[in-house]
Amino acid sequence: MIQRIQSVWLFLAALAAFAGFTLSFFSGNIILADKTKVFQHLNAVSNIGILLLTALVGALALLAIFLHKNRKLQLRISVAGCILSVINIILYYLQTQKFVPGEGSYNITALVTILVPVFFLLAARGISNDQKLVKSLDRLR
Repeated sequence: MIQRIQSVWLFLAALAAFAGFTLSFFSGNIILADKTKVFQHLNAVSNIGILLLTALVGALALLAIFLHKNRKLQLRISVAGCILSVINIILYYLQTQKFVPGEGSYNITALVTILVPVFFLLAARGISNDQKLVKSLDRLR
C-alpha cells in the first residue's frame, strides 16, 4: 500500500485538504451589518459549505489510500476528489468577493488549497499506470 506512489499523492492531498482548516486562503477587510470594517482571514472554518466540502475532500483522499486492492474504485474516488477540490477552490473564490475590493489579498498559503487537485491528478495517473501494468502482466500469462 505505502510503496505505491499514488498512496503518497493521496496522503499529500488529504494533508493539504485538512491544512485548509487552519491556513488562510484570503485576508482582508469585510464590512459587517453595522457598517464597521473588520479584518478577517478566510479559511475552511469561515464558511459552512467550504468546511463540509473540505472535510469531504480530505476524507475521500484518506479513503482512497485504503482501497489499494480495488484500483477502479480508487481511480473513481480520486477523480471525484479532484472535481470536488476544484469546486472547493471556486467556493473560496466566491467568498473572496464578499471582502472590500482593494483591501484584501490572497495569501501564500492558498497554494496549499490549489495543490489538492494536483495531488489527486497525480494519484489518478499512478493508479492508471498500475492498471496498465496489471493488464500487460495478465496478457503475458
